[in-house]
Amino acid sequence: MKPSIETVSVIGAGALGGAYASILYDMDRHCVSFVAGGDRFERLRQEGLIVNGKPYRIPVLRPEDPAQPSDLAIIAVKHHCLRDALREIKNRIGQETTVISVMNGIESEVEIGAAYGMEKVLYAVSVGIDALREGNRVNFRNRGKIILGEARNPHITERVRRVHSLFDRAGIIYETPSDMIRILWWKFMINVGINQASAVLWAPFSVFQASPEARNLMVSAMREVIMLAEKEKVPISEEDVENWETVLSGMNPEGKTSMLQDVEAGRKTEVEMFAGKVIMLGKRHNVSTPVNQKLFDSIREIEAKNILAGMTETPLPGTLPQNLKI
Repeated sequence: MKPSIETVSVIGAGALGGAYASILYDMDRHCVSFVAGGDRFERLRQEGLIVNGKPYRIPVLRPEDPAQPSDLAIIAVKHHCLRDALREIKNRIGQETTVISVMNGIESEVEIGAAYGMEKVLYAVSVGIDALREGNRVNFRNRGKIILGEARNPHITERVRRVHSLFDRAGIIYETPSDMIRILWWKFMINVGINQASAVLWAPFSVFQASPEARNLMVSAMREVIMLAEKEKVPISEEDVENWETVLSGMNPEGKTSMLQDVEAGRKTEVEMFAGKVIMLGKRHNVSTPVNQKLFDSIREIEAKNILAGMTETPLPGTLPQNLKI
């Protein structure tokens, strides 16, 4: 294994992928490239990205290009795009490649491992970054941090150390906790709450900072995840909800979750990975999940309106639909 990471492939040029690619490009313009196929390749190659007002012409590789495998692959796509992404990134994965996913949910690492071997995969979540993408523009004020590591980290392994070294050079803040599975569930709990509640309320963070009714919807969805985590023997608790509310109070009031950005843009959301996963686990463990069922139904209805007719007007942010009264 090389002593340091010199080449990075990023698949997914949305808010997170674009933000992290720009940070790595600022460190070393020769180290990072996107992988994209079809129309996405042409669009990225022709338009590039504008990140925080600065134009970036980050190299773009087609999936079939015969370039050498990368030392690190960062997967930053939506859940429903993961299967295609795993095919497209095949030529960038070599014997010594490390793969991290900054995707939402609790399943992507297992799916990546099934395709390329868990020995290549590190667990990771991105927290606190406030990146937004509109067209080919990505803007963020806070870089947040990436929490990453092996599933369990009684000590820092060599491959984790190599990613730490890259992030040190790039100025990406990171943390490696003792239990990454708990962290995945912690982030999942947060996303089930804030992402979905923001989507049905069409609400930026300011609404959750000011409205008890909005926070109640968010927290009620999160508590269903806590009940399931107990069944799965993952130690998250009400204290984690309280800690998240403290973090939320300090976030950019104008910031928007990824799911709110999706519904505003008329894109498919990741509701199957959030409420859908909660509902599935609830059935497996005989745990009632009525809040997530209501959220699932409401978000699918929003998607249907977007797809079939387009949203002619945006609901007043923070207005709680009658069927979601908790």
